[in-house]
Amino acid sequence: MTIPDLAEASRLQARNSAAFWAATGRSRGHEVIRRRGFLAVRGDDRAGVRVLIQEPELTAEELEEVAELRRSAAGLVDMEDPFSSTALAHLGMGSWQMPVMLRPPGAVEAPAVAVRRVRDASDLRGAERAVIASFGLDRFEPYRPGEMFPAALLDEPGVALYVASVDGEVAGACVTVAANGFGSHYWVGTTEAARSKGIGRAVMLGSLEPLADVPVTLTASKLGVPLYEKLGFSAAAPSTWWSSTRA
Repeated sequence: MTIPDLAEASRLQARNSAAFWAATGRSRGHEVIRRRGFLAVRGDDRAGVRVLIQEPELTAEELEEVAELRRSAAGLVDMEDPFSSTALAHLGMGSWQMPVMLRPPGAVEAPAVAVRRVRDASDLRGAERAVIASFGLDRFEPYRPGEMFPAALLDEPGVALYVASVDGEVAGACVTVAANGFGSHYWVGTTEAARSKGIGRAVMLGSLEPLADVPVTLTASKLGVPLYEKLGFSAAAPSTWWSSTRA
């Protein structure tokens, strides 16, 4: 297997993000739009629209279609550009940057807290609640079981959810996607009551173990970078995120 270098991380993340959001869109029954330069998922008024830029340069037609997705959205709009090369400020959205990080294949230590792959409805609901709380996803409140993580998501090829519990309650969760010979992490979060207790590290270790033999990417928040560096990830390039919530 050829090990990708940091220069390839943005394209790897772009491709995997597209795989993840396409799987999410299908499981929710939302429209998935595929173009050369982007993939989009058009959801309802709560899920909103998600756009994943797939190439450093979009055509004029693709840019206009992205603009129309913004104009016609029923809810919030979020766009992710791992290449940080597409100007979208004219669409009335605010932006910020987070690093794309890459971990080469390598051994993974055992987590200090038991981590399990989600197989049943109880753990799926626990993962859903933990992620909504961790990321402050007010769009999914009031809570509707199965809206963010439908049961069908567990049947999507390459998708896996993991949870860790404290005192019998799910305290941390994440999603991984394995596709095209590498993996990526999404929605790595812990509940407020479980923070600073090693739950985030445990969830990462438990979910990395099945991916130990392949390269893994993720996009990190500033707070998450130190943890991911300790787990063998290196920052590769900035990814620019755009959201109507920051207009």
